[in-house]
Formats: sequence, structure tokens, C-alpha cells
Amino acid sequence: MRCPFCEHTESRVLESRSTESGQSVRRRRQCLNCKRRFTTYERIEFVPMIAIKRDGKRESFDRSKLLRGIVRACEKTAIAPERLEAIVDDIELRLHQRPKREIHTSEIGELVLDSLKDLSEVAYVRFASVYQQFQGVRDFVEALDRLRESRLEENFERQQRQDSPESTPNCAISS
Repeated sequence: MRCPFCEHTESRVLESRSTESGQSVRRRRQCLNCKRRFTTYERIEFVPMIAIKRDGKRESFDRSKLLRGIVRACEKTAIAPERLEAIVDDIELRLHQRPKREIHTSEIGELVLDSLKDLSEVAYVRFASVYQQFQGVRDFVEALDRLRESRLEENFERQQRQDSPESTPNCAISS
């Protein structure tokens, strides 16, 4: 690793730490020539993903652009920035696990909406309004209806699991 101060190519690692949910390693190094210390980050290099926009244009997937959109949707909510970073980390990981290197922005938008659905109704509707290009009040009402239906289905399924015989402990009485 080249020293940023004297450009000597040999250094020793003083400390290594995992960062960003294990997605990279932070290394503290010391130059063997000038003895100054510096930090490097080691990260897995993924094959770049291409985002296909609505109009068919292709551009490199931009993690920071995704984060900015989510942050904007979550403005003035009580959601911690670390939680938003975690959502972006999860979405990015899910995208990298796909065999395809090209992904439609509509698929990315659905992943974001799925993440925001349980986090904040306000953020969900804000993001949906931009992502789905709402034109009027009817679009907002329809999005809220879909959110309500989704919540009702989840509650119904949760109740079904709780009421199922598999979830009831087996209490056999023997004499």
C-alpha cells in the first residue's frame, strides 16, 4: 500500500476492523519509511450494476442516489440515519446477489417501498409519490389503500399462525 505522505510502497498493518455490517475492513497502517500513520479501507469489488430507467436509458447503479431518495422521503421523521443506511445496505446486498447485472429502477423502487412499508407510513407515501409519479389526490388515496390492505393481510396471517395447532404446545396428560 502506497503511503499518502512519502509514497513509499511498504507499510505495516497496526489494526484491522470490520465496518459497514461486515462489507468492508478498515485498516490502520504505518509507513515503514516515514513512520506516519494512515487509514485504508478494503471492500469487495462487485461487478458494476446497471440501472435501467423508465425511458430505457442505462446508468451505473448509484448507492448514494438511492440513499438520498430514501433520506428525502424520511425527512422530519424519527428514523435514525443509521437505520436508513442499513436499508440501503440491505437493498444493495439483495441487488448484488441477483444473477443479472442490469436492474430496472422499478425493481429498485419496489425494494425501497417494501422496506419503508413497515418503517413509516409517511415515508412510504412520500417515496411512492415520487417513484410512482402521483398526479393527484386519488393516487395518494390508492397508495394508502394498498398500504392498509397489506397491513390487514399481514395481521391476518400473523393471527392465523398464532391460532394454528402447530403453535399450540402439545400437552398430553397421562395417568
